[in-house]
Amino acid sequence: MKSKKKAIMLLSGGLDSRIAMKMMLDQDVQLHALNHLTFFCTCTSKSSCKHEAIKAAEEFDVPIRVRNVTEKFLKIIENPPHGHGSGVNPCIDCRILLFKNAASLMQELDASFIVTGEVLGERPMSQRLEAMKLIERRAGVEGLVLRPLSAKMLEPSIPEQHGWVNRDALCSISGRQRRPQFALAEKLGINDYPCPAGGCRLTDPNFARRMRDLMSNEGLTLPQVQLLTLGRHFRLTPRVKAVVGRDQTENGALISHAKIHDVSVEVADFPGPYTLVKGDAGWDEIRTAAAITARYSKAGDLDEVQVNVGGNKGDREKHMTVAPADPELIEKLRV
Repeated sequence: MKSKKKAIMLLSGGLDSRIAMKMMLDQDVQLHALNHLTFFCTCTSKSSCKHEAIKAAEEFDVPIRVRNVTEKFLKIIENPPHGHGSGVNPCIDCRILLFKNAASLMQELDASFIVTGEVLGERPMSQRLEAMKLIERRAGVEGLVLRPLSAKMLEPSIPEQHGWVNRDALCSISGRQRRPQFALAEKLGINDYPCPAGGCRLTDPNFARRMRDLMSNEGLTLPQVQLLTLGRHFRLTPRVKAVVGRDQTENGALISHAKIHDVSVEVADFPGPYTLVKGDAGWDEIRTAAAITARYSKAGDLDEVQVNVGGNKGDREKHMTVAPADPELIEKLRV
């Protein structure tokens, strides 16, 4: 009896990777899924308590390994050999990292090839034909990557050449139009795909702007990067930043992010935001942060506002009176 061929499935949990996984299972390929988790991925919906890749693997009874590569990824973002995309997304270098990890697992599990849900031309930076070839070459997996959704648009991969999979049963999908995938998903009985096109915070213009500001000043650390998703950000000096909460939920989240050397600012006697001042702030920077905080509070129309300033080093709370910041100053300092 012919033994099953084993492959590493790069699984995001999105629509394309689910389709590719189902197509390989239908061809009797033995899959081991590999998911790369980073802080920047937005594939799992906020309403879901379980990572979409894990859900997909469980649904299809495929074993999965999840690797958090955020720390490694931060170094790539700061200095990507193949550059950034429209935001601060180093897509080519990201794919190289993922394929290198897949190649390592392939060797560990004695697998023969790698499967991905990539679609030719779907993503402008990493899914162009030249980019795909470059990524395979840099990762040391030339010819070993099978892309079932676009296989007939590409040169036959080694799995196809050796007859490990039936090329005739693969697809010729290309471009950013999603209708072919929707139709194929329906045909294959795939109905649960909360993240059809995937998602990455690094391509979002607002998040990318904050990332560039962080790279130009403090540098990338995971706690600082995590803070970028919260509040309004204001660059006070190259080493000092104020983050102003937008609602009670964000106020609470900012409080949880406060470290021992940070400063907190809140308006006294009126509802308003919690402001976290990060960096080696002097009284000039704290006063500016207090003025911004006052402007966003219910006391923003008053001439003067009393503000409470606290620290996490055990310092006693201090009070100051400030005029709410002018809109022009706010716009000048906003990140």
